[in-house]
Amino acid sequence: MVTLYLFCVVVSIYAYIGPLYLNTLRAMLLVLVIPLGVRLLLGHFGRLIITDALFVAFFLWSVVALAVNNPEAVVQQSGSTGAEFLGGYFVGRAYIRSRGAFLALCRQLALWVIFLVPFGIIEAKTGNPGIPNLIRQLTSLQSVPDVNIPGRMGLNRVQNAFTHPIHYGLFCSVAFSLNFIALKGETGTLWRWISSMLISLGCLLALSSGALLALMMQIGLIGWSVVLRKVAWRWWLLVGLLVLAYIAIDLLSNRTPIRVFLSYATFSAHTAYWRSLIFEYGFQNALDNPLFGIGMKDWVRPSWMYGDSMDNFWLVIAVRFGFPAAILIIVGYLYVLLKVIFRNLQTDPELWKIRQAWVLSFVGLTFTLCTVHIWSNVYSFVIFMFASGVWLIYEPVRSAEKPAEDAAPNAPPNRPRHLPFSRFSA
Repeated sequence: MVTLYLFCVVVSIYAYIGPLYLNTLRAMLLVLVIPLGVRLLLGHFGRLIITDALFVAFFLWSVVALAVNNPEAVVQQSGSTGAEFLGGYFVGRAYIRSRGAFLALCRQLALWVIFLVPFGIIEAKTGNPGIPNLIRQLTSLQSVPDVNIPGRMGLNRVQNAFTHPIHYGLFCSVAFSLNFIALKGETGTLWRWISSMLISLGCLLALSSGALLALMMQIGLIGWSVVLRKVAWRWWLLVGLLVLAYIAIDLLSNRTPIRVFLSYATFSAHTAYWRSLIFEYGFQNALDNPLFGIGMKDWVRPSWMYGDSMDNFWLVIAVRFGFPAAILIIVGYLYVLLKVIFRNLQTDPELWKIRQAWVLSFVGLTFTLCTVHIWSNVYSFVIFMFASGVWLIYEPVRSAEKPAEDAAPNAPPNRPRHLPFSRFSA
């Protein structure tokens, strides 16, 4: 099922099914969302957590907000976005619930990114997205449109099989830590390095500051972990340094720390300034409509701000559905992330490695979502990848096995690894 899900994320074929205009992913999730939701509530996919309730509540609140603001579009919008959001979450909760399943996901995701790189290289030179054009030529069906965004640094921005170059870059960036860290020891060292470089190339081809920010944050955090691997409190040290840097910038700079951050997280000063304006006026829209937001209506801004895009996923949620919706999704998101981060896994090197890969991927993604907006397939994919780490909260921790030469001379033979976690163990 996960293989089919990833295929539908990448190969997006659009067609009319009755009065509905659906793509492959939405059609799949519309079929799965109710059965998987019922099974999740019945406890078939592990114990329920507070995020399950918060995410369902977020969806229900978004439906109410749409009914208030756009009653004519509530069925279509809530059905499509609900399938993408809850469907992606339920698929991740249902089918990624063990170490083996998670590592298989990491392998498949890395292979998909590598498969897309040659198409990306061709598109960077020609400007023609290969897979969508191929779908349109071979069938009478449709695929994602060619967005034809102006290039950067003499290259075309690559959207590949996705609706926007930002989405392609994000798709690649999510795979980096999962390939480089989680698959350490699972694949050959040479292939792990080569595949990680190809994944990085995919991020670069998108020429998206958001994707590059996620990639560079992951590389920086990996480097920090390696250099200070003998320092147990290295992550608290990093948090302290970041807080100190924020205070110093606030005191010494004539710009706010957020604007300074944006200036380094974007390709140009113009882009940084524009995004700071988007945040300023977008947040004012949320303050003016705090309960149900503005729905699918256009947001209020000066006439000279001609574009209607809002490059901040978290802000879009607050503006579109109100602060309650934003609080529900952010609290649910942080609950899982913090529970996984603060779990003690020192005695289980394999689980510790998997946890580090997933956390680094989502730390980078969390900051990136402050500078980009996601929708359609990548929206569902991000929620799916988030749900694929929930099992880390309650997975049994294994004790590191001692080498044979360290065992006592008269010690009994080792028991099978699964017995200590059996309900019948001593």
